[in-house]
Amino acid sequence: MPFTETFNTFYEQVKTSLTNGTYAKLTLAKTIGKTDLKNIYVRPIIEADELKLELKFRYQEEELFEVYPIDEACVRLIPFLNNPFLSAILFTTEFDLTYKMNKKRVVSITEQFPSFAHASPVLLEYLQK
Repeated sequence: MPFTETFNTFYEQVKTSLTNGTYAKLTLAKTIGKTDLKNIYVRPIIEADELKLELKFRYQEEELFEVYPIDEACVRLIPFLNNPFLSAILFTTEFDLTYKMNKKRVVSITEQFPSFAHASPVLLEYLQK
């Protein structure tokens, strides 16, 4: 299965964790070689009473922010898979889900014990409305 299809499957877990209030954060990391872009951090924000995702692009010298509706954020992140990032980690209060590509670009998705005890405060605030 191509990595875009497997990432869409992974991203369904992101949307589920946002819906059920367990989302803590999402990080794209582990770059290929030396790149100016170091990480992409994804966190929920409320904009015009709508839950959206803010993508923080952390470069060597600066940080850039972009805001997207939840489904469009997935489309924005896909081009960064395989170039320059080989992994994405979804942190929830129930589990950590790691999406990883190896050198042969074979994808694995593994679940581990949660690193976070609390969900994103912004998400919880939004869900209480």
